[in-house]
Amino acid sequence: MGYPEKPHPTPYKRYCKALSLQPNPELLATYRKLHSPEGVWPEIAQGMREVGILHMEIYLVDNQAFMIMDTVPDFDHDTAMQTLATKPRQAEWEAVVSACQQTTATATAAEKWRLMERIYTMDV
Repeated sequence: MGYPEKPHPTPYKRYCKALSLQPNPELLATYRKLHSPEGVWPEIAQGMREVGILHMEIYLVDNQAFMIMDTVPDFDHDTAMQTLATKPRQAEWEAVVSACQQTTATATAAEKWRLMERIYTMDV
């Protein structure tokens, strides 16, 4: 299964992150629903745009979530995640999704999503 992509109109920086979800089919279904186009709260996507996130995708395999996050070129991850945590409804969103995650209700997105190390890239 492949996913067609639109090219980015400008340079960007990419981050990949991983998160463990509860190995519970009902909670996994809830997590999928929360991340559907009609499930994500508008304030959450707006807050991400405001801190410099251009595009984001989340993939699942079993109870592991994998995120691809493309950002503006001068994106500072730690600063942006601290700012994102203060955006409208962000703490509320984190508390809601935490029920599906292997984490606590008070953990921030930066505490839950672990940055992955890129170990290979194939140049074209």
